[in-house]
Amino acid sequence: MAQSTAEKQEAAYPGDIPPSHGRIGGRPDWLKPHVGWAAVGAVGGWFFGRFVGDLIASGYPVNQNTTYNNVSVVLAMCFGVLGWLIGIGGLTYPLMKMLGREPAPAQPSRSWVRYFRMTEDHKVVGMQYLIGVLIFLFTAGLLAMGIRTELLSPTNHAFGPGTYIAIVSEHGTMMMMMASSAVVGPLGNWLVPLMIGSRRMAFPRIEAFSFWVFMAGYLTIMTALPLGGFPTGWTAYASLQTQAGPGMDSYLVGFAVIGLGMIMAGFNLAATIINYRAPGMSWSRIPIFVWAILATCALLVLATPTLVVAGYLGVLDRTAQTVFYVTEHGGSSFLWQNLFWFFGHPEVYIMALPGFGIVMEMMPVFTRKPLFAYRVAAAGMVGVALLSFFVWQHHLFQSGINPDMRPLFMLTTELISIPTGFLFLVTLGTLWKAKIRFEVPMLFCLGMLFNFLIGGITGVFLSDVPVDVTVHGSFFVMAHFHYTIMGGLIFALFGGLYYWLPKMTGKQLNRRLGKIHFWTMFVFFNMTFFPLFLVGLLGQPRRVFEYARNLQTLNDISSTGAFLLGASFLIFVFNFVWSIYIDPVKSPDNPWNSRGLEWQTPTPVPWFDFERIPVVLSDPYRYGEPDAPPVADMAVSSLWSVGAVSGAETVSPSDVASSPDRPGDLDPRPPIL
Repeated sequence: MAQSTAEKQEAAYPGDIPPSHGRIGGRPDWLKPHVGWAAVGAVGGWFFGRFVGDLIASGYPVNQNTTYNNVSVVLAMCFGVLGWLIGIGGLTYPLMKMLGREPAPAQPSRSWVRYFRMTEDHKVVGMQYLIGVLIFLFTAGLLAMGIRTELLSPTNHAFGPGTYIAIVSEHGTMMMMMASSAVVGPLGNWLVPLMIGSRRMAFPRIEAFSFWVFMAGYLTIMTALPLGGFPTGWTAYASLQTQAGPGMDSYLVGFAVIGLGMIMAGFNLAATIINYRAPGMSWSRIPIFVWAILATCALLVLATPTLVVAGYLGVLDRTAQTVFYVTEHGGSSFLWQNLFWFFGHPEVYIMALPGFGIVMEMMPVFTRKPLFAYRVAAAGMVGVALLSFFVWQHHLFQSGINPDMRPLFMLTTELISIPTGFLFLVTLGTLWKAKIRFEVPMLFCLGMLFNFLIGGITGVFLSDVPVDVTVHGSFFVMAHFHYTIMGGLIFALFGGLYYWLPKMTGKQLNRRLGKIHFWTMFVFFNMTFFPLFLVGLLGQPRRVFEYARNLQTLNDISSTGAFLLGASFLIFVFNFVWSIYIDPVKSPDNPWNSRGLEWQTPTPVPWFDFERIPVVLSDPYRYGEPDAPPVADMAVSSLWSVGAVSGAETVSPSDVASSPDRPGDLDPRPPIL
């Protein structure tokens, strides 16, 4: 059905920004929702929740002989999160709709203020996520410095045992929550619409809302420190969970809040990928990074609700005196372990898959070869996502699991190494006989592969019951996990930042500083964590601040490496500030000569990404092919939808050449109001 002229004009955005619709509010900027009002709302909500909690539960017998009131603490956090979301404007749209009023449409802005507000521009949300993830990372990194300071000596202590376990618990929790959104948040939100030829996310308000929920979770978890921390580590096993102080409430509520943000982000990205692909963007032409994000979104949407429910049950045990996790009153501490790890092991792949997606997306660019076995890579990601739901009980090998179940979960755990191995072999196949350009992003790709190989090999050992029983709870497990996640995900994240920040900011990062950053990070990462394999095999347990004297040398090497590793991150911060703000160098539109669709747009990217919806002609990996067609026709006009139906159609260059030039090649959906 043809569009009317008015509809075409409404959908057309030939300039940098769309036309405005409706009345624009006349309030001064400082009165509009922003992060300052969010902070005011969070503080007000905290005190209101404390007041209501004390009013309700101060007379409960369980609170008579304690110095705190769990009901008051939990309500303070819940109302604090609510106040934060109201202050940032996250609930304005649904509340106005409920009142029968039409909210004013979002207006595009180039001001720096937009980074401190709700926004419907996926590129701004991606940058907000980037800063939020770095705040998480550096906060948890400072806590790690405290851990390694304490472990410099087995006898001279910087902290008491209670403070030490609180620092360890806070560090682990912050790192895990950061890593869950480390790639999906910044790079997923910024890049996915551009990579699939869409003008926006499927649900822009949900996208923005998920970020501010993410930051509310950060603030909630941070409240654990002034409340005395929690002694459970990041896994929060019952029954210690129900016996802990008020800092435990921060963990349970914070985990649940961030879990809600993860669900919303995963749902939104999945809906965008499935329904908003450009014409010709068939499943066999989707960039491999988008496949990684889609597989990760499936895990976020399906696994994270279990974590939210588990946290809710834990809150009820601590406030309403239920006994879900209290074994002596008919509950089961194993219930928490099963619920937690049913989320927790898919979460490992929530962190690993995007890292592989980044590496496989960049490798063809720097090897000038097509991605080796593209379909195998996509199938491997789907296989990892599927099998990740069948391995969680290997975390219970030492917790009293039925011995008859051990062989089954040992088998499933070893099976998941097969699709993971496919992903690794795809990267090696792409490197085979390639003329590699050792740019900074490529160095981080190679570093990620080296680190992940060590983490993967040690993981195969841990999947076997005899080995796991021997080293369970030791530093060996901790070293394996850091090689897999920090050595894999964080190295891939930094590689992705060096690769895509020129597009995201329009500025080129300093190449020499980037190489210094890589080599210091790579060397000191291995100096930090490889000795921990040895101390773990020699019997040093984690989460304990004393150890045998004969292990001090290895611990001192690890601590020294940790301090230098922390310093290497400051090189990135200096490079970022220097290159973006102090001595900026304008980046070309396509500095890496990439075929990716996101690199075919001007820099800076316009508000609605594409003036016309592109028609995708081929996959983005045909490097080294002399007769390779362009990845997309950026100017061809048609009235094809950008949804899944049209995206599933394969469009060839001949189809484009034979189609008439109709100036209405525009997104048929109206602007977001």
